[in-house]
Amino acid sequence: MGTRDDSDEAYVVGLCNQVLGETALTQHKFDWLLGDPGTSGRQVRLPVDAYWPGHQLVVEYRELQHDQAMPHFDKPDRMTVSGVHRGEQRALYDARRDTEIPAHGLRLVVIRPADLDADGRGRLRRNEQADRAALHKLLARDSDEDRVIDAFRTWLLAEGWTPVDPTDRWTDVEAVRGEDRLIGEAKGRTSEKGIDADIAYGQLLRRMTSHAPHTRYALVVPSASVKAVERVPTHVRRLLRIDLYEVTDGNTVYQLPT
Repeated sequence: MGTRDDSDEAYVVGLCNQVLGETALTQHKFDWLLGDPGTSGRQVRLPVDAYWPGHQLVVEYRELQHDQAMPHFDKPDRMTVSGVHRGEQRALYDARRDTEIPAHGLRLVVIRPADLDADGRGRLRRNEQADRAALHKLLARDSDEDRVIDAFRTWLLAEGWTPVDPTDRWTDVEAVRGEDRLIGEAKGRTSEKGIDADIAYGQLLRRMTSHAPHTRYALVVPSASVKAVERVPTHVRRLLRIDLYEVTDGNTVYQLPT
């Protein structure tokens, strides 16, 4: 009998770690994601397959038993605390995850065997190259600004920063490293590069509410917008402690010289 460490779920999470550049918290439990109360009235916390705090992302890998009736897994003759058999409870708890995770500000991506290289029984062939390419698409964000933010968060983690909940809820990225704090504004590809660059600088100015000497500000843009954000003179950016970061089309991050 296989263990969780060599399961398809562990394989998928491992590939996601490679794509995201961050190691997941597996079988993570949130205080607000609860199962139904048992006879004692106690509610257990429901685990999620994988959670990446730096990306504010949860991944659920749902094998065939999550979508098809399977007596071996469902145990229809055995009732759960929810008053239904295991298969119905699984569907109930999946629906609860689908609702509660986004409601608490996290992104949820559900991955199924059919999304990857799998056989007819839903077992993964473990074609790493093809599966990794598929996961890149599945984990991609909806907009180019989301892509830029994700790439920058991955870079921050690699550089020893820890992303934190922003002090200002409109801030795109905030991270700490020792005494240092970084507050970032990000922009994606746009047809109005100059206007959006000016807006981004204005947004950063509104974030400058702290006098702490170890706080710096980041403007993070795709390669196509680098010239637009460099129009603000270097000496002005130095005075305001604003650093510029470029995110290439291949999601490589460069800090631009000041």
